[in-house]
Amino acid sequence: MLFMPIRFVAVALLLLFSLFCSGCTSKPAEKRLRVVASIEPLAYFAQRIGGGYVTVSVMVPSGGNPHTYEPTPKQMSRLGAAKLFVKAGSGVEFELDLMQKIVSMYPGLRICDASSGIQMQPAGHENGVQGEVHDAEEHHHGRFDPHYWLSPQNALVIAENVKRSLAEADPGHSAYYQANADRLKEELRELSSELHVKLAQVVNRRFLVFHPAWGYYASDFALQQIAAEEEGKTLTPRQLERVIQKARANRIRVVFVSPQFSTVQAETIAREIGGVTRPVDPLAFDYQENLRRATDAFKGGMQ
Repeated sequence: MLFMPIRFVAVALLLLFSLFCSGCTSKPAEKRLRVVASIEPLAYFAQRIGGGYVTVSVMVPSGGNPHTYEPTPKQMSRLGAAKLFVKAGSGVEFELDLMQKIVSMYPGLRICDASSGIQMQPAGHENGVQGEVHDAEEHHHGRFDPHYWLSPQNALVIAENVKRSLAEADPGHSAYYQANADRLKEELRELSSELHVKLAQVVNRRFLVFHPAWGYYASDFALQQIAAEEEGKTLTPRQLERVIQKARANRIRVVFVSPQFSTVQAETIAREIGGVTRPVDPLAFDYQENLRRATDAFKGGMQ
């Protein structure tokens, strides 16, 4: 009859071990490393890698347009309590306007440039050929496409940049951040393979977007992005007609739109080509599921 107490002791030890382990992978909210990300996709990387040791907030909220967004005074003051700011670093306008102010106001704030080491692609480029390696804030949106995070291959670089910055800000948990980054990278590689399989049988590999956010994605999957506008500018009647003619020539029936921009002109294009508009979000938080949804949309629109 000795097996009962031994069993209870084993269960008790297992419970204590579980409690101990859960304490090893998280902190009370007030003691966590405070991280601010400029946009939601970068907040996803910070949260996945930082896990229970970080509290992540975002400058540009869901549905906000980072090309025109102006942070509130409350958001700016929140940076005073943060230890790390994760910036896109690719020429997004609100960052260009604010980075000097942020650095001067909070000189102790660590800055993670998520784009470090990424090969930048010309803005509005249709065939997705990669360009030169990005160097800090040297380039701006007028020359290079800032939406590099939409490439799963670039996402591997982002994960490494975020992991390194978290480890530098909180070296005591660097092994934890490394393990989370390794796990995320493996998921991203699997995601890339999954999306390649989904798109492998697509014959017409051109798709029309109103805002040119998907060039890096197109490069990863041997697709061709055709963009209606550049730099968020309203199309002139002549430009609108050229886009309509190009869509007809390429047998395109779907105009993909971003929720951050007006869809009025996109809907005009869709009517003229006898097609429809469909949303794809370049700034959604759940990075992997968002790329799956976008891939299904692009695949359906290119049939």
